[in-house]
Amino acid sequence: MPKLTVDGVELEVPAGATVLQACELAGKEIPRFCYHERLSIAGNCRMCLVEVKPGPPKPQASCALPAAEGQEIRTDSQMVKKAREGVMEFLLINHPLDCPICDQGGECDLQDQSMAYGKGGSRFLENKRAVTEKYMGPIVKTVMTRCIQCTRCVRFAEEVAGVPEIGAIYRGENMQITTYLEHAAKSELSGNVVDLCPVGALTSKPYAFEARPWELKKTNAIDVMDALGTNIRLDSRGRQVLRALPRINDDVNEEWASDKTRHAVDGLIRKRLDKPYVRKGGKLVEASWGEAFAAVAEAAKSAKGSVAAVAGDLLDCETMFAAKLLVEKLGGSLFEGRQTGLAYDVSSLSAVNFNTTLPGIETADVILLVGTNLRWEAPLVNTRIRKAIKKGAKVFAIGPETDLTYKAEWLGNDAKLLTKLPKAVVDAFAGAARPAMIVGGGVLAKDGAHGATLALAKTLNLVREGWNGYNVLHFAAARMGGLMLGYATTGGIKAVAAAKPKLLFSLGADEVDYSAFDKSFTVYIGHHGDKGAHAADVILPGATYAEKAGTYVNLEGRVQRGDKAVFAPGDAREDWSILRALSDVLGAKLPFDTFEALRAEMEKAVPALGQLGLASYPWAAPKLDAKPEGEFGYPIKDFYLTNAICRASPTMQQCSAELVHGETFAEAAE
Repeated sequence: MPKLTVDGVELEVPAGATVLQACELAGKEIPRFCYHERLSIAGNCRMCLVEVKPGPPKPQASCALPAAEGQEIRTDSQMVKKAREGVMEFLLINHPLDCPICDQGGECDLQDQSMAYGKGGSRFLENKRAVTEKYMGPIVKTVMTRCIQCTRCVRFAEEVAGVPEIGAIYRGENMQITTYLEHAAKSELSGNVVDLCPVGALTSKPYAFEARPWELKKTNAIDVMDALGTNIRLDSRGRQVLRALPRINDDVNEEWASDKTRHAVDGLIRKRLDKPYVRKGGKLVEASWGEAFAAVAEAAKSAKGSVAAVAGDLLDCETMFAAKLLVEKLGGSLFEGRQTGLAYDVSSLSAVNFNTTLPGIETADVILLVGTNLRWEAPLVNTRIRKAIKKGAKVFAIGPETDLTYKAEWLGNDAKLLTKLPKAVVDAFAGAARPAMIVGGGVLAKDGAHGATLALAKTLNLVREGWNGYNVLHFAAARMGGLMLGYATTGGIKAVAAAKPKLLFSLGADEVDYSAFDKSFTVYIGHHGDKGAHAADVILPGATYAEKAGTYVNLEGRVQRGDKAVFAPGDAREDWSILRALSDVLGAKLPFDTFEALRAEMEKAVPALGQLGLASYPWAAPKLDAKPEGEFGYPIKDFYLTNAICRASPTMQQCSAELVHGETFAEAAE
């Protein structure tokens, strides 16, 4: 570890660190535009200049200079100050005076650093250059005259997203950043370039001209668009969430978020259920809470214990726990959360868990993907696989061939491959120190396939001392929490339907085939007028993930909590309070009156849900039927329209039309 001094302070830095990182370790703020911790070093903005001895008597770019033994670094000398002022002067030569109308205003690196390190005046009198606007799709708005060519977006697209379609054209003063042939950016992670852009060249198109950052209330939340449990911040004004931004959590999402996570929020205020409804004469009509509760009470009386609950994909654990308590008090015992017909064995949670953990999958050296399209099922797991490949990992895949953004050796789409892998694959796993397999929804939907992957895990020695390489990839935010709470009936949703429950509680379940429950009295507790609401006999309007606090468990068993950002619209209420009020009317009073009391009851019943962080599931693979036949299919057909909130979002609808179905949208002349 080299020893050096920064502004007279001596310190040791890790081998391989740069001078910029050494300065940061010493507590010195180094301005930068092109440098980013998670991207390769470009060294082209020159804002991070420092003075280094021994070395040439001139300022040097600290981001690209390795820290070495005996260096004397000055970050506050007159030479450094003058150099930074000069660089800032150059950067602002062509930058337009757009701050009052720029969406980046208030959280702009260029604004902040020009105030802190700029000269206060310019010596340049020439006309500023202008750059034609580029089209990057429904997510990213461009004002490329503001671009300072830091190339963060270019490096992100190539290195992290794996879709190298943003690049630079022309040279010198004429250089411009654009997408290839100016088409929409075809990455499900394209919205991250908005956060990366240090100026207002790339901003959020759906959020354009909506608000200033200081107007917004900021709330920590957990994303429910997939099972990753992305840590997000919801920015709201009044009763509306205006944007969702990722929070840094290296164990989960690093600092990225998928486009669905960011931009489905405009669906939170559209197609909402804000009043109770009761079906009369075949039609749903508005009702009071009392009338709706009375209709449910009448149905519960005639149900005589024939009661079931089906949980949707976006639910928090507290709602599922309260519903389970109520159904049990009414004499019911049927609970299911796998809406689309999955019926895999859940006798051991370790056999349906992402056991390597998200950071752990980066360290795998051989990976087998089975029946999973990671780009759509979990985009941020896909970025982890890309990092593993950069470290030398080899990837094999079984399933319909698709573009995963990296090179994978496709073995075919025959389920029998699980019982007889090619010799080259077996040999690769035999020589691997950290082998891993990722099992997707395509496997869980096929009889015998789950058992075949568990048998394969034993054959390939995936589970060993200090390493568990067997991973199941869920894509519903409520899945692991639901399994921990018992929302899994042997035989799945078909078994629940076969039992013909007289009363069915549908908890935001919008993907169920309700024709199988045509004889059941269906009570829908949810937030959007989607498929579940259309099939209901009584609708009780609930709250979205942004309108209630809740506990969520991600695909690796990590327990996390989100807070309430805004209030639900109209007469809608938080789901737990609906269930608590309903329990009084049904004569099955629930043992809590506050959310805190409900959470305490839940933690008493399932202690793991009270311990934030990674839950531990000891490996205990069940012996299952292991004779799969046929071909695998991918469960997600349209990445942008996977749930009720997405389907209500105009941005997600346009993304689906343009990026999935190939429709074109003409840009209006400005």
